[in-house]
Amino acid sequence: MHLPSFLTTAAGWLAGLLFAAIGLVNVFWGNDALFGVFLVGLALLFFPPVNRLLQQKTGFAIPVFVKLLGAAFIIWASLGVGELPQKIDLMLQSF
Repeated sequence: MHLPSFLTTAAGWLAGLLFAAIGLVNVFWGNDALFGVFLVGLALLFFPPVNRLLQQKTGFAIPVFVKLLGAAFIIWASLGVGELPQKIDLMLQSF
């Protein structure tokens, strides 16, 4: 595996884990569990094995610019509209 491939794979795993965590916070500590489930579903598209499976089954891979737009949407929706910092505070208080 050469360096760009390693970096894109690592970035996919990191983004997928981060966005899945944001989605789970919204599922369990948010006021809209369906929004959290939606975010977890979007997060799946960032994981490299899901991309490989999608490409094998459909012949279509998600372009990088679509992933970047999806990442921007998740960040905007969770930080701005979804009030993620307040939900994280609520989560930490429950422990």
